[in-house]
Amino acid sequence: MKRFFMLLVLMIVIQEASAQDKELVLWYNKPAKDWNEALPVGNGRLGAMVFGRAEEELIQLNEETLWTGGPVDLNPNPDASKFLQPVRNALFSDSIDKAVSLLMKMQGPDTEMYQPLGDILLKHHFKSAPSNYYRDLNMTTATATTRFSADGVNYSREIFASAPDQILVIHIKADKKESINFSIEAQHELPFKTSVSADKHLILSGKARVDSYGKKVSGKFLYEDSLRQNGMRYQFRVKAVSPDGKVNSTGSSLVISHASEVTIYVSAATSFNGFEKYPDKEGKNERKLALGYLNAALKKNCSQLLQAHIADYQRYFNRVKLTLTSQPAKELPIDQRLLRYRRGEPDPALEELYFQFGRYLLISSSRPGGIAANLQGIWNNSISPPWRSNYTTNINLQMNYWPAEMTNLSELTEPLIGHIQKMAKNGYHTARNYYNMRGWAVHHNSDIWAQTNPVGEGSGDPKWANWSLGSPWLSQHLFEHYRFTADKNFLKKTAYPLMKGAADFCLDWLVERNGVLVTAPSTSPENVYIMPNGTKGTVTIASAMDMEIIWDLFTNVIEASEILGTDKEYAEMLKHKRDRLSPLKIGKKGNLVEWFGDWEDEDPKHRHISHLFGLHPGRQISPLIDREFAEASRKTLEVRGDEGTGWSKAWKINFWARMLDGDHAYKMYQELLKVSTLNNLFDTHPPFQIDGNFGATAGITEMLLQSHLNDIQLLPALPANWADGHVRGLVARGAFEVEMIWKGGKLSRAFITSKAGGQCRLRTNQKVALKDGKTNSRLTNELNSPQYITTFDTRKGNVYELTVN
Repeated sequence: MKRFFMLLVLMIVIQEASAQDKELVLWYNKPAKDWNEALPVGNGRLGAMVFGRAEEELIQLNEETLWTGGPVDLNPNPDASKFLQPVRNALFSDSIDKAVSLLMKMQGPDTEMYQPLGDILLKHHFKSAPSNYYRDLNMTTATATTRFSADGVNYSREIFASAPDQILVIHIKADKKESINFSIEAQHELPFKTSVSADKHLILSGKARVDSYGKKVSGKFLYEDSLRQNGMRYQFRVKAVSPDGKVNSTGSSLVISHASEVTIYVSAATSFNGFEKYPDKEGKNERKLALGYLNAALKKNCSQLLQAHIADYQRYFNRVKLTLTSQPAKELPIDQRLLRYRRGEPDPALEELYFQFGRYLLISSSRPGGIAANLQGIWNNSISPPWRSNYTTNINLQMNYWPAEMTNLSELTEPLIGHIQKMAKNGYHTARNYYNMRGWAVHHNSDIWAQTNPVGEGSGDPKWANWSLGSPWLSQHLFEHYRFTADKNFLKKTAYPLMKGAADFCLDWLVERNGVLVTAPSTSPENVYIMPNGTKGTVTIASAMDMEIIWDLFTNVIEASEILGTDKEYAEMLKHKRDRLSPLKIGKKGNLVEWFGDWEDEDPKHRHISHLFGLHPGRQISPLIDREFAEASRKTLEVRGDEGTGWSKAWKINFWARMLDGDHAYKMYQELLKVSTLNNLFDTHPPFQIDGNFGATAGITEMLLQSHLNDIQLLPALPANWADGHVRGLVARGAFEVEMIWKGGKLSRAFITSKAGGQCRLRTNQKVALKDGKTNSRLTNELNSPQYITTFDTRKGNVYELTVN
C-alpha cells in the first residue's frame, strides 16, 4: 500500500511536470550510432552517456574526480624568473623571435587529464529484431528512457543520476512476466579488474596513470610510481535487484533471468582526497565510499530514489521558464528537427529547448561540494581527451559559468569559486617562483590539482602557453557572484581577499612605457599578428585584452572597497593606476585595435575575439557608454565574421546582444544550431566542448535581460523572430528576479521580485508604471531612439508588477 501511494504521488509529479514543460524532451527513433549521439545524465559527480541500444546497451560512465597525476610541483622551473627581464628587453627592442624563445624557457609541465570511469554493458538475446524503437532525454525530470519491442514484449529502460543518493539508477521493465533475460558486464580502456562479491556486486576497479605524459617519455603509460604517491584509484559497483526474477553471477558478470522488472544500482568513487593530497599514498578508501553509497541506496526502491531525484533536480531547473512560441514542438526526432532547421525551417521550440539544455547540463555537471565543470562538463570517454578535458582559463572555464547567475543557478558556481580558491593558493607560489611578484597568478590551463604555471614544457607556443592573466579574469566571477546575490559576507570573506590578491599581481605585472602602464609580455589568445615589415608575432606588449581585463579587475576591487568601507587608500591607488593603463585604440579600418600597434591579423577570422573582453564579459565598452568604441567593436565583429567554432559563435551571441543588436545575436544563435551542434545537442568545436552550450544559454539570456551596467535592461536585444514571448525566473544584478511578457516585439508586463531589497533601476524602450506604487521616471537618449529610466525602492521578498503606459 505504501509503495502504491508513493508511485501515485510520483506519477502526479511527473504528469504535472509534463503538462508544464511537455516540450523539453530530446527524442529519437534510433539508437546512438556513436558517443556524439548518446544522451548525458549526471548528478554533478557521476555522469553517464546513454546510447539507448536495444540488444547491447552501452552506458559510458564518469566520476568527476578521476584524473591522472597528483598534486602539482609548486616550483617546476626554478630558473624561470631570470628570463622575465630579458623577455621584456627583447619586446621593447622589437626582437619578437627572441622574446618567444625566452618565454619558452619560462614554461612548465602541462596539466593532467580527465579520465573515463568505464562502461556498463547490458546484453540481451532476442530472437527477433527489436522494433517500435524510441529513446529520449526528458529535461523536466532529468531521466533518459529507451523503449522498444522484441519477441512480442514491450521493454522500457529508464536511467537517472541521483544527487541526493549519489547513485546511478537503471530501471528495466517488461509488460510480460519472466521476459527480462540479460547479463551485465563492465569494461574499461584502462587496465582494470572485475569481480563479483558474495552479495552479487559486480565490481570494476582500477587505477589512473601517475601522469599525463609517461608514454611520451618512456614509451608506455605508467600506473605506479616508486613512492606510491600518484595514480588515482577508482571503483564502481553494480547491483541488480528484481522483485520477481533471478539474479545470478559468473566470475565477471551478473545474469538476470525470468524477470518482469529489474532495478540496477551503480555506485562509484575514487581515492581523490583533495588537490594537495597524493591520490594513492594519501587517498581516500574508494572501496569503502562506493560500498557506502550502494548500501545506502539499496535501502530504497526505485520509486523512492526517483522521487527524491526529481524533487532535487527540479528545485534548480524549474526556476526558469522560457516560451518563444505558442505552437507545440514538432513531432519529429531531434536529429530530424536539426536537419530541417539547418535547411532554414523555423523551429522556435527547438530554440527554447537548447536554452534549457544548457541549464540542464550545468545542473548535471556542477553541484555544491563538487569540483568545477571541465571542458566536457563531466562527460568524457577517452583516456586521452581533446585538450585533456581540462580547465582552459583564457575563456573556456569562465564561459562554462556565464549562465549560472543569470539563469537562477547561483549555487552551482560554488565549485568554480572553490577551484579559484585552490588556484589562488597554488598561484601564490607561481607568482613568486616565476616572476618574483606578489598576489597569485594563473596561466592558460588548470586541472583538478589546481595547476597554475605556464604550460608548454618548453615547446609550447607562447600565444597560449604563457598567457598570464587568468587570476584577474577569474576574479570577475567572484565579484559577479556578489553583484547577483548582494551577499556582502561572501564579498568580505571570500571574494575581496582573492580579488585584491589578483590586483596585487597585476600591479607588479604592469610596467611603465612611454608614460603609460603596459603588460609585457602580452598576448591576445591565441592569435598571430603581422607587422608592417612582414614579421609575424604572437607576443607583444599591452594587448587590448590585457588592458581591459586589468581595467575590469581594478574597477571591481575599487567598487568592492567602497561597498565594504575598507582599503580606501588602496582603492585610490588603483584608480590612479587604472587611469594610466595603456588606452584602447581605434584602427585604420575603424576596428578596435587588438595589439599594441594597428597591425594585421594572420587570421582575420580567428575564433578568439579577445580584444572585445571589455564589451563582454566586461563592462568597459557599450553603446550606452561610448558610441565610438562601441562602433569600433561592431566593426571588429564584422571583420571577424559569423563563422568560427561552436564556443566562438556562442561568444558572438553575447557580443551582439551587448551591442543591443538582437537580430545579429539571433543570427549567431542560428549559426551555432545549424553548424556547431551535434545530434545530441552537444556543442562542437569540433570536437565536443561544453562551453559553447553554456555560452549560448548565457547569450540568449543577454538578449532578454542585461544588468552589467547601472540599469536592469528589459528586452535589450530582442530579435524580430521572437516577437511574442514569456520568460520567468531570470536574475539581474542587485538580486532581482525578473519575469517578462512581451507581444509584437514590445514589453507588455513585467514582475520584479526583490531578493535583497534596495533600489531597482530599470531601462526600457517604453514607459512603465508600477502597479500600486510610485516610481521616478525620466527620458534618456543615449541611443538613436529614446529610452526610459525608472527607479523605485524595494523590500526584500516583495514582488512588484510593472505595466506599460
